[in-house]
Formats: sequence, structure tokens, C-alpha cells
Amino acid sequence: MQKEKISDSLSKLEGIVKWFNTQKDVDVEEGLEKVKEGAELIKNLNERLKKVENEFVEIKKDLAFEE
Repeated sequence: MQKEKISDSLSKLEGIVKWFNTQKDVDVEEGLEKVKEGAELIKNLNERLKKVENEFVEIKKDLAFEE
């Protein structure tokens, strides 16, 4: 299973925020599902961003050894 792109996850989070901002009366159950979805997206994004950051650190270390 291929991981979702960071930009795609951010777009989904933006969509959830827009959904809440456009609701006059938020249905509690639907709102809860949106919050759960957003929390899962944030969790996955944090994990993915940590991995990307580690990759950049490794590349930087590799470049430092080449100098």
C-alpha cells in the first residue's frame, strides 16, 4: 500500500476545516466523524513528516562526509 502524499493529506484536513466553517448547525455525529478523520490525518502526517525530516538529516550527513 502506497502512502498518501503529504499535500493530499493537508488538502483533506483543509476540507474538514472548511466543512466545519460552512456548517450553520453541525450534526454532532457527523462532526465527531470529521474530528476523528482529522485526528487520524494529523497523526499520520506527523509520522510522515518525521520520516521526511530524518531523510533530510541523513542526506545532509552524507553531504558533509563528501566535503
